Amino acid sequence: MEFLPKEKHILIADDFEPWRRFVAQLILFGRPRWRIVGEASDGAEVVEKAEESRPDLILLDIRMPKLDGFEAARQTMKIAPKTKFLFLSNFDSLEVIEEALGTGAHGYVYKLDAVRELVCAVESVFRGERFVSGRFKGRIAV
Repeated sequence: MEFLPKEKHILIADDFEPWRRFVAQLILFGRPRWRIVGEASDGAEVVEKAEESRPDLILLDIRMPKLDGFEAARQTMKIAPKTKFLFLSNFDSLEVIEEALGTGAHGYVYKLDAVRELVCAVESVFRGERFVSGRFKGRIAV
C-alpha cells in the first residue's frame, strides 16, 4: 500500500479578485494534493470562511476591508488554532513584517516576489518552518 500525503486545504484572502485567481493558479499548478477551499475578499470573510472550512493554511493580505489581515489572523487563530498563516502583501516595511509575524503567522512573502517564492514558502510552512521573502533575510528574525 502506497502512502499518499494528506490533502492540504488553502484559503486565499485578498481584496483584489484577479490577484486571488493568479495566486490560485500559481500554487496549484503541478500540486494535486493542494486544494483551494475558499477565497475571501475582506477580513471578516476570512474569519467566517476559516470557521466553516478549517483550512490548513490561509494566504492573507494585510490591507483588506472590514478587518485588516492582522486582526483577521488573530480572530481566526481563536476559532481555528491549527490553521497556519502566510502573509502575502505589498508592504516592505520591516516593522509591518515584524507585526505580521508577531500575530503568530508562519511567514511573509512580498507580493513582487510571489512568482519566485510563494510555492517554496507554502511548502516551508507545511513542513512547520517559517518563511520570509529573501529580500528581508538577515533583517528579520525567522
